[in-house]
Amino acid sequence: MIFQTGKERRRKQIIREVLQLGDPRLRKRSEPVRDFAGELVEIKRDLQDTLIHLRDRERLGRALAAPQIGYHRRVVFSLAGEQEQILVNPKIVEESEETFSVWDSCFSFDLAFFVKVTRSLRITVEYQDEHGQEKKETFTEDRAELYQHELDHLEGVLATDYLCRQDLEQGNENIVTRQEWEKRYR
Repeated sequence: MIFQTGKERRRKQIIREVLQLGDPRLRKRSEPVRDFAGELVEIKRDLQDTLIHLRDRERLGRALAAPQIGYHRRVVFSLAGEQEQILVNPKIVEESEETFSVWDSCFSFDLAFFVKVTRSLRITVEYQDEHGQEKKETFTEDRAELYQHELDHLEGVLATDYLCRQDLEQGNENIVTRQEWEKRYR
C-alpha cells in the first residue's frame, strides 16, 4: 500500500507501508543492486520519504532497510539529524571482539517493544554509494549498532531472532514494551 502526503521538496512524498513482524517477506535475503540509475533512485526516494514520515510520527528511528518497505535489494538509508547516508550492497568486513548491549526496536514491529541485544562496538563496512563508487568506512558505538541492525534486515534477520525461547516464555528483562522502555530510559 502506498500513502501519499502533501508536497515536500517540490514533489509528492511516497510513503511506503513498513512490513511487520510475521510477514514472510521480512525473512527473504536481499539481492544486490545492479541498476544505480533507475531502481536505486526509486528505492532511495521511498526509503527517505518513509523514514522522514515515521520519524515525524514516532519521534524515534534513524534508518530503514529496503526489505522493510518491500524492496528486496541490499540498500540501507540512514538519517542522523540532517545527515543522510545510503549504503548500497553493504557488507561487514571486520567486527571488533569488544561488544556492548543495547535496547533495539524496529519499525517492523511498530516500535511496540524493545529487545536487548549484544552488538560489536566497532564494525568496518564495505559498500557502494548511490553512484556506485566503492567505499569502506568504520563505524563505532551507536552507528555500529544501527548498521548491524539494518544489515541484519538484508539477510532476513530481525532483532527478535537474538532472543532465546526462555526470554519469550518467561518475559524476562531482555524484552520490554515501548511504554516501559520510555519510562526507564527517556
